[in-house]
Amino acid sequence: MITTLVQIKLSETLFLNKAQDIFASTAPKYLEVQGLIRKYYILSEDGETAGGVYLWESRKAAEMLYTDEWKHFIFQKYGSRPSVTYFNSPVIVDNLLGEIIKDDKKI
Repeated sequence: MITTLVQIKLSETLFLNKAQDIFASTAPKYLEVQGLIRKYYILSEDGETAGGVYLWESRKAAEMLYTDEWKHFIFQKYGSRPSVTYFNSPVIVDNLLGEIIKDDKKI
């Protein structure tokens, strides 16, 4: 599995209540993204950086989202280009489900 960290340096401070409204407006578009397991919207405490942490089935699935069209959408929405960093996620602890996942298998 792959985790990506997307960061967007905002052109103006974004406050938490406004961020929640903006994030909620874009969330439905991620429900049907193939290979996306989970997405967390993030906002720095100072409101100057927004983004997301995504858990993917594979890097190939992640790369299918981060297209020029997606980058343009982010730029139009937030006024800044996103940075995307990829991480391998060899073990995941899910306390909500009470599971540990290794190599796409529950252990």
